Amino acid sequence: MDDQAGFPEGSQTNPVVLTKSFHPITAEAIDPDARKILYRLHRCGFIAYLCGGAVRDLMLGKKPKDFDIVTDARPGQIKKRFGNAYIIGRRFRLAHIHFAGGNIIEVATFRGTEDRPEESLSDIATTPTGGPPLHIYGTPREDAFRRDITINALFYDLFSDSVIDYVGGIEDLALRRIRMIGDTGTRFKDDPVRIWRALRFAARLGFALDPEVEGCIPSGLTLLDKCSGARLYEELNKDLAYETRPVIEALRRFRVLRHVIGRIGEAYENDDRLFARLLGLLDAADGAKTAGYPWALLDMHTLLLLPWAEPLLTDSQDDPGKILKIAIQNSEIQAMLPRLLRADIVQIMILVQAMRRALRTGRFRWSLQKRAHYPQAARLFYMIENGRSPQSEETFETLFRAAYPSSADQPERRKKRRRRKRKPRFGPGSQDPSGQGPPEDH
Repeated sequence: MDDQAGFPEGSQTNPVVLTKSFHPITAEAIDPDARKILYRLHRCGFIAYLCGGAVRDLMLGKKPKDFDIVTDARPGQIKKRFGNAYIIGRRFRLAHIHFAGGNIIEVATFRGTEDRPEESLSDIATTPTGGPPLHIYGTPREDAFRRDITINALFYDLFSDSVIDYVGGIEDLALRRIRMIGDTGTRFKDDPVRIWRALRFAARLGFALDPEVEGCIPSGLTLLDKCSGARLYEELNKDLAYETRPVIEALRRFRVLRHVIGRIGEAYENDDRLFARLLGLLDAADGAKTAGYPWALLDMHTLLLLPWAEPLLTDSQDDPGKILKIAIQNSEIQAMLPRLLRADIVQIMILVQAMRRALRTGRFRWSLQKRAHYPQAARLFYMIENGRSPQSEETFETLFRAAYPSSADQPERRKKRRRRKRKPRFGPGSQDPSGQGPPEDH
């Protein structure tokens, strides 16, 4: 369905509503800051629902990562009622409401599906030339049909304690099915990233793809090549920040990786052994994230590229950094990795290779500890070697000591070279060539 088109043929006029006794959501399961926003908007006379992934996860008995809210209040009206609200966005403005501890709740206005005059001209975002609005506001039903996947288009009304469904998302949750809202082919054509999103939710939730969705993916893959590199990078970060392995497996199965990380993705799709190596690393990283270990996005980007890069990291190379840099540049990665990120990845890979060589030879250049990315490289190398994240007392040094307990190359055994005493330039009674002589004592 085109975002600006009408509703799909045969769509529901009235929503399916699950009352309290027919759904598992409780007010206590909702973020307290999100509840504050819902209560205040309600007191001010606005409609306000919990929406999207939060409702989906609560229906599945999971803890949501985010608690987004949708309302009929305009951005300006939200700003007036929340001093801690910041309006963001250009094409479609919404509010980020900040709370103590860094908690941010996103509040959006219901989006519409048809052009119509805005009720509040002060809330219209216009084009740079002062043209027509770049967004339109609408009703809850219109907003539901603007979303892409049925299970992400559910609303929860805290005050009636009911789940509201205009698009068949409740049925799809029960059937554990990923289905698009409207015509799947058209939805993928309008925004090819929806292919990626469909695979992501199917993989993370363990749901099946609707046959229409699965059938439309192959013909839509080339459309991904026309997407913004910045957008693809943003989507890749979403997969690396949380559970990564199942999504990467799904992307490989449908041959999406080559449209995201270019020749690197193609290598993973064509080489089972190489991909198995990647899955082993992602398994360990996902286990660490589940246990609360803080892997940074830089760490995860490095792990994603490391199996592909390892054959390039041989001891015979004079300048592995230059070789890696050129190889990454020539890999035709569509996701636009920032230049600094690529440079940091290369530096960490070089350090990891030095540690691998040290465990093989018993020799390590300990001055590498002064490198900026040494701590990250040491943590990654420990996980690569042991299949798990290191504890606070576990470092590369502990691995090296265990492998070479009597080595004189251990850091604590390497004594500083004693500086040789410098002989005085002028001995007793000798003449200073400058003619000034030694300084006098005062």
